[in-house]
Amino acid sequence: MRVAWLECATGISGDMTLAALIDAGVDFQAIQDAVASLNLPDVRLRVETVIKNGFRCRQVLVDHPEQHAHRHLADIRRILDEAQLTGRQRHLADTLFTTIAEAEAQVHGSTAEQVHFHEVGAVDSIVDLVGAAVGFDLLGADQIVCSPVPTGRGFVHIAHGICPIPAPGTAEILKGIPLADVPIEAELTTPTGAAIVRTLADRFGPMPPMTIQQIGYGCGTRTFSERANILRLFVGESAPDPEHDTVVLLETNLDDVPGETVGYTRQQLTAAGALDVYTIPVQMKKDRPGVILSVLCRPEQETVMEDILFRETGTLGIRRHRIERCIQHREQVTVTTPWGEIPGKCAWRSGRPARFTPEFDDCARIARNEGVPLRDVFRAAETAFLEKQESATLLPDEAADRPSSRHTDARHDHHHDHDHDHHH
Repeated sequence: MRVAWLECATGISGDMTLAALIDAGVDFQAIQDAVASLNLPDVRLRVETVIKNGFRCRQVLVDHPEQHAHRHLADIRRILDEAQLTGRQRHLADTLFTTIAEAEAQVHGSTAEQVHFHEVGAVDSIVDLVGAAVGFDLLGADQIVCSPVPTGRGFVHIAHGICPIPAPGTAEILKGIPLADVPIEAELTTPTGAAIVRTLADRFGPMPPMTIQQIGYGCGTRTFSERANILRLFVGESAPDPEHDTVVLLETNLDDVPGETVGYTRQQLTAAGALDVYTIPVQMKKDRPGVILSVLCRPEQETVMEDILFRETGTLGIRRHRIERCIQHREQVTVTTPWGEIPGKCAWRSGRPARFTPEFDDCARIARNEGVPLRDVFRAAETAFLEKQESATLLPDEAADRPSSRHTDARHDHHHDHDHDHHH
């Protein structure tokens, strides 16, 4: 599994992130092409190698004419829609800007669509965020981990005047994210940096176990005497933990679509590979009955699932949560009963006995065809599994990662259309 870890020793900003991505080996030309496709007049992206407090690092510079435009979210989205970006890159960039807009709306008592982007609407911030979206897409990390985030101390001058650090919008974005106290009188984490970790980080903490392959050094514009103003991006490989994984939970509230549409949408999501799809009845505003439509999927399926939800339900918004699950090892196996073969799933945890669950449809078919109680068919399948376990002999190198005793005619199938494990 490809893992990326952001070490925010002196905070994080959009330009530091973009510089670290490029230094870690992301194709600079591809980012330049994406920036050029934004059609921002006379804008040029440059990357320089500099020394910060004795350390070599990259610095991103955006050359552009003086401009005074204060853009809205709709203006940003028009720029993104016309740019030469992949669907995932456009989605990531849109999510970054939306995260900032929603935070500013909360601070100013407005809406995301009405908020004026000031600093974040400037050309250099647009380039940094779009470049970061393209960079992380090209990086191809299966999991992104971020260290606790320092905000800095003191005051900062923004469009609304002098504000304490963290600025209100940045503080809103950082809700629920672990922070670190670094005693520097400066704004260490900007709204763009906060949006990047809010949107892209799967979790926060120390460096995860990995074999390091690349390290990217991206610096900020300021220089501090006491420490190097550098963001480090570690990229490497981590052996997957077979008993834990990360999934995405997508949710939307529906109270204005027919039940048939909800059912059809569920079928479309399942056919597209969702791990699980389910509904929860809720009481919504004006006392209308509605449902929460929930989708559990792999992180790489996120965009496809969201497209189906928007297309089929017309929902105005989807909540997105990254979730770590505790799961069991599993195999698809087949046992032989007096009425023929019955497939099922064998599940176990390390050091625990295996549990076999016969497939209901096959058991029900035999019960109907043979005129026997369904419970007898289930019992016969479970007994056949236990007998196979007792008679099976594993080779020494197989015993390490399988149950203590297993049948020898297991039919392996690690890809399942449905997954009903509990998520945490």
